[in-house]
Amino acid sequence: VFREGNHGAAVFSLIGGFVPGYLVGTAPRADYLLLRTEEGKTEFPVEEENWIAAAEFADSMGVDVINTSLGYSEFDEDSLNYTYADMNGKTTRISRASTIAASKGILLVTSAGNAGHTKWRYITAPADADSILTIGAIYPDSLITNFSSKGPTADMRIKPDIATLGYKPSVVTPSGYIKNTSMGTSFSSPIMAGLVTCLWQEFPNATAQDIRKAVIQSAHSYYTPNEDMGYGIPDFEKARKILRYSELSKIVQHAHVYPNPFTSHLILEAVYSNQELIQFELY
Repeated sequence: VFREGNHGAAVFSLIGGFVPGYLVGTAPRADYLLLRTEEGKTEFPVEEENWIAAAEFADSMGVDVINTSLGYSEFDEDSLNYTYADMNGKTTRISRASTIAASKGILLVTSAGNAGHTKWRYITAPADADSILTIGAIYPDSLITNFSSKGPTADMRIKPDIATLGYKPSVVTPSGYIKNTSMGTSFSSPIMAGLVTCLWQEFPNATAQDIRKAVIQSAHSYYTPNEDMGYGIPDFEKARKILRYSELSKIVQHAHVYPNPFTSHLILEAVYSNQELIQFELY
């Protein structure tokens, strides 16, 4: 594993890397399984089967989040290539398997693809799968990169779902150096995978789909999604508030809001299902 491709090392450093003062991944203290499914020197559909086997193994080990920094549309044999019509979440085996994994309670985070500036231009499999988070890539100034693959899916669903930094993030190379030369949705995806993992840790009673929906709802273009970055750039503080409200609404039977006579704040008086009266001060 140390003598072949370096793509996985760079991807993993964005989630699990920890070099104080130089690089901190988005979830450096999580537990990980590193499962290699790619044949670096060739491109054939068998790699989708490899991914399915890896996903099944990950499920058997209790994995909560799967990051997938790869995508398929063209192969070494032209007759095997996919068309845009195949990007409907129901045709390719890897996309169908991703949807199944999501239905089992796993949160899948997947790169949108790097074809935005090519003739293909669209997302690649499994970015078209339903119930997953498909991640586009933005520049540091929050504009979409020219290479980030575009949506929608062939059946007209919004993709990518959201976007984050994918242009020259700091990554660790196999030689141990930290560089800012890499770019691609392969790198925006692991950044987001670590972020959603930390968010889920704060709300352990939430489901994978609760987390996914809160992150999407927090994005800056949620009400005006587009083919470039979907619902936009998420705001994780807003996502936390969405999840807090959802958590509270499930257990509160009755609530009353009234002014605090001693401050400019409001008091929420709530009765939980066990009839315990709780007061919160709202800022």
